[in-house]
Amino acid sequence: MNNGFVRVAAAIPELRVADCSYNVSKIIEQMQQAEAEKVQVICFPELSVTGYTCADLFFQQRLLADAEKALSDLQMASFSTSVVVIVGMPVRVENQLFNTAVVLQGGHMLGVVPKTHLPNNNEFYEKRWFASSVTTNLKSINISGEEVPFGTDLLFTDGKFSFAIELCEDLWVPIPPSSQHVLHGAEVIFNLSATNELIGKHQYLRQLIEQQSARCNAGYVYASAGYGESTTDVVYAGNALVAENGKIIAASERFTFEPQLVVSEIDIERLQADRMRNSNFTNDKSAQVYRQVKIEDASYEKFELKRSFDKHPFVPSITNRNASCEEIFSIQVGGLAKRWKHTHAETLVLGISGGLDSTLALLVCIKTADKLGLDRARIIGITMPGFGTTDRTYNNAVNLMKALGITLKEISIKDACILHFNDIEHDINIHDVTYENTQARERTQILMDIANKHNGLVVGTGDLSELALGWATYNGDHMSMYGVNTGVPKTLVRYLVDWASHGLDKESELILQDVLDTPVSPELLPADENGDIAQKTEDLVGHYELHDFYLYYFVRFGFSPEKILFLAKNAFAGQYEAEIIEKWLKTFLRRFFSQQFKRSCIPDGPKVGSINLSPRGDWRMPSDAIAFTLE
Repeated sequence: MNNGFVRVAAAIPELRVADCSYNVSKIIEQMQQAEAEKVQVICFPELSVTGYTCADLFFQQRLLADAEKALSDLQMASFSTSVVVIVGMPVRVENQLFNTAVVLQGGHMLGVVPKTHLPNNNEFYEKRWFASSVTTNLKSINISGEEVPFGTDLLFTDGKFSFAIELCEDLWVPIPPSSQHVLHGAEVIFNLSATNELIGKHQYLRQLIEQQSARCNAGYVYASAGYGESTTDVVYAGNALVAENGKIIAASERFTFEPQLVVSEIDIERLQADRMRNSNFTNDKSAQVYRQVKIEDASYEKFELKRSFDKHPFVPSITNRNASCEEIFSIQVGGLAKRWKHTHAETLVLGISGGLDSTLALLVCIKTADKLGLDRARIIGITMPGFGTTDRTYNNAVNLMKALGITLKEISIKDACILHFNDIEHDINIHDVTYENTQARERTQILMDIANKHNGLVVGTGDLSELALGWATYNGDHMSMYGVNTGVPKTLVRYLVDWASHGLDKESELILQDVLDTPVSPELLPADENGDIAQKTEDLVGHYELHDFYLYYFVRFGFSPEKILFLAKNAFAGQYEAEIIEKWLKTFLRRFFSQQFKRSCIPDGPKVGSINLSPRGDWRMPSDAIAFTLE
C-alpha cells in the first residue's frame, strides 16, 4: 500500500449478450488498463462474462460451456498481470446453477462467491435460473479441472488489507452479507451488480452504498451492468461507484456508450482507525469462521493519488453549509443557555477585541439571550485597549457592541500593566513573553472581577485551533467560566461569522465583514509606523488552515506525521511549497505536545464536531509526553 491507500477500480466493459468470448476480450482490455494504472483490485459487473440479461439462455449448455472456456482465456491472460480481477458468471455445481463472482490473480483462480439473495419480483426472475448460496454446503468446486474455494465465507487478504464480496440484491436486504463480512475482517466490499434504471432509483442506490459503507466502516466498490445489456424491458445505465465510510469518492457517468474504468484509492488506515475507536465493532465469536484466501500484494509503493482531499475538513460542504452553521450555533447556544440558567448569573461578561474569536463568542451570547427571551443589555462586552490595539480593531469592537445592543464598557489596561511592570521590575521596552502575557492576564483579571461585581459568567472566546497550538496565555485568555468556542477550529470560526453576518442588520453585517478581513492577531505588541497590526499570528505559528488540517488527521484518525504530510501535500499542492507544509507540520507537532498542560485544565465548553480537546471528553494525554517527529 501507499501510505495506507489501496487503489481499486470499478469497471463497466463493452458487452454483447451471450457472447462470452467477446465479453472476456473486453474484460481483458480493462484488466490490462487497470494494471497500467497500478490498480490492485478491479471489479466487473454481475454476470459480466455472459451478460446479465441472457434469461432462459442460462439453461443452454452452449452458453455455460462458452462461459467456462472464456473464463479459462481470462485466467491465461491474467498470468501477465498482478491485479486481482473479480468477474461475474454463471457456474454450474452438480444440478444447480449459481450466480457467482470469480476471483483471479496472476493466472490463478482464487475463489468463487455465490449470490445469496435472489430477486424474484417485478422485472427480476433470478430464482427461475439460479440457486441461492444457502442451498449448498459445498466448500469447494471444480472448474476446468481445478479445485477452487467456494462460498460466501471467503476473505481475500494480502496481510495488509482484506476484502470480501456480495452480489447486487445482497446489498438491498435488511442485513446484507457485507455486515458479516466486515465483522470478520473485510475492510473493502466489492459488489457485482446489474441494477436497472428507474426514476429516483439511482439516488436511492447511492444512499444505500453510502449508508452501508458508513455502517460497516468500510470501503465499498460497486460495478453495475451498462450499455450492451438487453433493453427488451429495462435499461442498464452502467454504474461504477467507489465509497469510503459513508461518502462516494468516485463515480462513473451513466448512460454512456463507451466502456468506463473508475479508479480511486481507499484509505485502509482510516477505516482501521475508526474501527479501533468503535468498541462495538467486534466479531461475534459464536458466528461462522471465515476462510482466508491469500492474494499476492499487487500494490505499488509509490503512486500519485487520483482522489483529492478537502483543504478544510472542519468546514461543512457548500451544499449543506447553511444547515450546518445553524446547527453549530444551536449547539453553542444550547450549551451556554444551560450554563447561564444553572448558575443563576445575572449577566454574561466577555472581552471584545474586534477579532474573529471574540466576535463569534459575542454572536453566540446574543443568540442565547434572544433564545431565552432575555435583554441583550445583560451581556457586558468589554473592550480593553492595550499597547498593540489598533484603531481598526478598536472601532470594530465598539461599533459592533453598539449595533448589537449589548452593554459596552471600555477599560484600558495600559496603566495597570505599567504599574505591574514596575512591581515586577520589567523594562517596558523589552517586548518579550512577560510583556505580552502581562496584558493577557490583566484582561482576564478585569473580566473575572467585573463578573463578580455584576453576578456574571465570564464567557471564553478561545477556539479549538488555539487550544491545539497552545496559543493562549496560561491563566490569562486561557481561562474563563465557560468556553463557547472550544469545539470550533479557526477555519470554521471564519465561516460561522460570515454566515451569521448575513442574518443581521446592514450595519452589523458591514462591521463583521471588516472583522473577517482583519489579520488574526493577539495585538500584544505595538502597532507599526502606519498604525496597522504588527503582530500577525500566522506569521509566528503558521497558517491556520494547515494547522487545522494537521489537527483533524492527527486527532481524528491518529495518523502518523508522515501520512499527514503526504495528505497535506496532496491537498495543498500548488498553494504551499512542500518545504512550507513540512515546516509548519513540525511546528504543529512540537506545540501540540508541549502545550498539553494548558489543555489539561481548560474550562467547560460544548463539543461541536468530531474533535474536541477537553480532558473530560475526547482527548486524554500526559502533559510530559515526548513529541512525535517526522521520520
